[in-house]
Amino acid sequence: MPLMMSTQSLMLMIPAILFTLYAQSKVKSTFNKYLQVRTLKGFTGSQVARGILDRNGMHDVNVERSQGSLSDHYDPRSKVVRLSPEVYERSSVASVSVAAHEVGHALQHAGGYLPLTIRNNFVLPIANFGSKTAWIFILGGFLFRGEIMGVDMLDLGILLFAAAVVFQIVTLPVEFNASTRAVALLEGNGYLEASEMPQSKKVLNAAALTYVASMAAAVLQLARLIMLRNRR
Repeated sequence: MPLMMSTQSLMLMIPAILFTLYAQSKVKSTFNKYLQVRTLKGFTGSQVARGILDRNGMHDVNVERSQGSLSDHYDPRSKVVRLSPEVYERSSVASVSVAAHEVGHALQHAGGYLPLTIRNNFVLPIANFGSKTAWIFILGGFLFRGEIMGVDMLDLGILLFAAAVVFQIVTLPVEFNASTRAVALLEGNGYLEASEMPQSKKVLNAAALTYVASMAAAVLQLARLIMLRNRR
């Protein structure tokens, strides 16, 4: 049987695939559920983001509406918090929770949060290159299997893929910390009442689950590649 079709290595990926599908379903269903729950204070996601930034003296960070559902992110290069239309415009538990999470990343950036600095300045450039080129070398390695060049190509491909895995691992503390900050900011600044905080945490925890799933899938894929390499 060809190495790429190894049953044992493919079986390794099934739990990761199922976990990823569950995480994606969970975040969408949780977000949609609490998108319908209006906050008691009535602040929109954009108002919460702008308010937190201003309270922390970050007047140079802009808040903009982005395109597409769940497209929310913080761009450290442009110093812009971009919020999807449903987060930007609506005053729901889901909207303000996601907005506060993205502002949490802006606060990390401004405060020189070490895991974020390591991820963006050192891991990200290598991971970007690795994610774009790893499979070229990996496939080349299997294509020229049995030759020295094939072994070298496969090893290089696995090494590049490992860089992308490291990025996924380093991303976890960055995302968890942003969610922790979001909870404190929402309650501490009075954007949500204490009774609303459990709902907000459900939204943030569901979002965090997707990063855990991505990391698990990447680690298992790396393990699979190493198994295939060692069977050559």
